[in-house]
Formats: sequence, C-alpha cells, structure tokens
Amino acid sequence: MEQTINSNAGAAEERYSRLWRENCAVLMPPSPNKDQRSRLRFYIDWLSERGLTWYQPDLKAYRDYLLYERWRVDKRGQRKPATLSEATVLAHLATIRSRYNALLTRSNEARDRLFELANPEDSESEQQALVNEFFLRIANDVHPAAAPVKLIDKQDIADSEHLRLKPYQVSALVQAPGISTLRGLRDTALMTLMVCSGIRAAEAAALQVDDLRQRLGGELSLRVREGKGGKQRLIPYGPLDWCLMYVDAWLREADIAGGRVFRGIRRGGKSVRPAGIGAWTVNDIMNAYPISIDGALCLVKPHDLRRTYARNAYDFGMDLERIRQNLGHTSLQTTQTYIGELDGRDRHPPNMFSPPHDPHSLALLTGAAIG
Repeated sequence: MEQTINSNAGAAEERYSRLWRENCAVLMPPSPNKDQRSRLRFYIDWLSERGLTWYQPDLKAYRDYLLYERWRVDKRGQRKPATLSEATVLAHLATIRSRYNALLTRSNEARDRLFELANPEDSESEQQALVNEFFLRIANDVHPAAAPVKLIDKQDIADSEHLRLKPYQVSALVQAPGISTLRGLRDTALMTLMVCSGIRAAEAAALQVDDLRQRLGGELSLRVREGKGGKQRLIPYGPLDWCLMYVDAWLREADIAGGRVFRGIRRGGKSVRPAGIGAWTVNDIMNAYPISIDGALCLVKPHDLRRTYARNAYDFGMDLERIRQNLGHTSLQTTQTYIGELDGRDRHPPNMFSPPHDPHSLALLTGAAIG
C-alpha cells in the first residue's frame, strides 16, 4: 500500500515537472527583466500546479487567485495569506498578456508547438484550422475584458494602510530588536539600512557586501544592483551613513566577509546560514516588531520604510527629483504617492472665521457653557 502511494506521488511529481518545463519553455522569454521573470514564474507555477498548459490561460481564475486565495509557507512551516493589491494584480496580468501577445503575433514557436497537437493523419487545412482555433481561444482568454480588475481611485488613504513613520517612531522600531543577540543585531542592521536608504525588501535581501560602500561623485553610496525594471542605481547615504555602524557590527559578529549581507540564522540563534534571505523573510522579520501608534500596536511593512524615507526626506527639505532618483522611480508622480497627500493635521484649515455671536449668546443657544 505504502509503495503504491509513493509510486503515485512520484508519478504526479514527474507530470508536474514535465508540465512546468513545457510551460516555462514557452512562456518565459529568453532575456526577461526582473519583473517579467518574477511575474511569469508565479503564473507558470500556478498553471502547472493545476495541470494546465500554456495554451489554457484562465486569467480570470488567476486574477481571483492573486486577489483572494494566494498564500505562502513561512519559515515556521505555517500557511499565511499572500494576496496582492488590485494595482499589483493588474501589473501581473499585463505582463502575462504582453507575453501571450508576443507569442501570438511575433513568434512561430507557439504555432509550431500547437501543430504538434494536431492529428498527423488530418489534412493540412484541418490542422491549420485547429491551430487557428487555438490562437483565437488564447487571444479571447487573455483579452483584458476576460479578467477585469476594478481599481478605486482614492483621494485619501487611511494611515493604517500606508504608514509613514515620524522620526521618533523610527527610533522605536529600530530599537525593538535590541543589539545583544545575533538575530537582534541582524534585524536592527536590516531595518536601519532600509529606512536610511529607501530600498525595497527584495533589494535589501539581494545586497552584497561590496554594495555597501560605493561612490557617486565622491559621496559614499549604497549600490542596488538590480532594482525594479532591471535598473541599477546608487543611493548616497549623506548624514545617514550611521546605519553602516549597525551593518558592520552584524557582518563582524556573523563572520561575513563577502557575498550576501543579510542571511538566515540557524535554530538557537548562534550561527548564520550560508544562504541569503529573501524578500518574504524581510517581511517576516518586520512582523516580529510591531510598534505602538496612537495607542494601538501596528505592524510596519518593508514598503512602509520606503514611504517613511520619502516623506521624511521631503519634510526635511529634499526636493522631489532627488527623492525620485534615490527611490529608483521612473516618474515624479509615483514618488509623490510615496510621500503621500498631506495628512489630516497638515490639511486642517486655519482659524479663518469666528462665530458672530458672543460666548454668552452661544451658551444660551447650545445649552452648554463655553470655556
């Protein structure tokens, strides 16, 4: 019985591997950028896990999976929700549609593979009709109307959705791990470097030791080897180079001389794993250190540190263009969203008008004394 179960499991794994290789061979372009590689890899995994081939694109089901059903397993082996925002889902679907459009209009590979599915005993015209039917169905399935995503244009976003910490809140956050343990030192170094440079979680996870001290016009800078869109950039530290004290202390205690800066820590917390951490681990690390905001414990996400860098740099007088370049944005409009709209305290109106009646008359009107 056990042998039968193992045999069935092995056969299922082999089918999955074969299907995944086929889907990847068709859908992954020869030289994808970082975003294409990540988004298409998610989609290929999803297709293959469901036993679907590349010519069965159910983008409506994939949209719902990303919005409502996606999950991941954390380092403790626990399943956690990993759903994506509407805007991020739109970006994923756009990348997938772009790849299918390229296959349908500028590549013979897809057509050749579909001809292989036809019955060789059929006539050439019958085989051609089958391939044309496949092409039409694929085009219909990947059309934007087949899997729409509704975006709500929000003038105002609640503080709980996008945190932008004040300097005293940043201090509270980076003090939370402590620096007396190896894990605490790593987490402190990670968060201070992120908030002092505005880098993304994936960029922090990918940092190499020699990225920490580069020069831009003579200024000590942090190098991001491959940011969003496959762009490399340098971020001057300026007076925030104090964050390197924590990073250097972590590297020294962890005995890291080269390679990835931030790495996993073995059970017991006394030694470091050779492999670097991933972006999801950065998120898990930050989830371990909620801070009190307005009397409530709040989880600070990695991207909140990016917004915090942008908003505080702006509040302290840094112009939008310099912030844009440091964050690696293509447009100033994107940078403005990170800085955020003026909050409630900044937007409350000045005392422009006064009540036309004296306090005594108002007290009679309201039935309450006015101090």
